[in-house]
Amino acid sequence: MYTATIEREIRIDAPIDVVWDVITNPKEIVKWFADEAEIDLRPGGTGFLKFVEAGHLAPLEVVTVEPPHKFSYRWNQKKGEQASDNNSMLVEFILSEDNGTTILHLVEGSLDAVAWSEDEKTEYFNDHTNGWTHFGDRLNAYILANKTSSAK
Repeated sequence: MYTATIEREIRIDAPIDVVWDVITNPKEIVKWFADEAEIDLRPGGTGFLKFVEAGHLAPLEVVTVEPPHKFSYRWNQKKGEQASDNNSMLVEFILSEDNGTTILHLVEGSLDAVAWSEDEKTEYFNDHTNGWTHFGDRLNAYILANKTSSAK
């Protein structure tokens, strides 16, 4: 059984501009998330995230770019299809500041709208719930180890 949305809140001890760069810049994304990344950072822009170990290439389409507070994209549509509400998931990174730290609210939703079987939805939900926990921890650790001393 799955729910329609995966959510995580991560407090990062770094300025919001640093976190924004690390989640939107392909040169930074490959250090904590995907093995390869390409993003045309504008609404309607396209790109991909490649995960070598999983043998997965995830095409994406940028939905929202509101520096440094919101970045979203749709991903995991079938190859050759344009991302839409019924064939892809929506990933949102929502950032806010709190006393010199950044709160990242991460949401992956739209699972209820995609035209997949219940088994596929359950498997996706379980995989991505675990994945966002893992990659959220990696994001935080990467920023703390590599970005905070020069940013403050």
